[in-house]
Amino acid sequence: MPIPRTICQRRKAGFTLLEVLVALVIVGTALGASLRAVGSLTQNSEGLRAAMMATWSAENRLTQIRLGQEWPEIGNRSFECPQDDLQLRCEERVLGTPNPYFRRVEVSVFDAVNAERRIVKLSQVVPNVR
Repeated sequence: MPIPRTICQRRKAGFTLLEVLVALVIVGTALGASLRAVGSLTQNSEGLRAAMMATWSAENRLTQIRLGQEWPEIGNRSFECPQDDLQLRCEERVLGTPNPYFRRVEVSVFDAVNAERRIVKLSQVVPNVR
């Protein structure tokens, strides 16, 4: 004759409400952490994109000087240098060197919206080939 199941044996077959709530809290915490990580990656990606485009703007100006065999005047100048949908402002600074046949050109690229935020600064030495 089979032994009838007792009430105690039937309760062991499932999870208690407390166990389910603890599991939900753990899953919710894990999902929240993963959302923060994805948000951080997205923000980091935008920063890398801005740095890459700012570098292109600075390299464009330095290449223009080099290929045009320009002998830039000593001093500072500022000009717009947008890339794609990113508004950038370039500042060019030309300095003398101990050798009068060379000049140092520094190009700094700033975010046009936040003018105090310099994204990149590149420099090169330009020879006087004339």
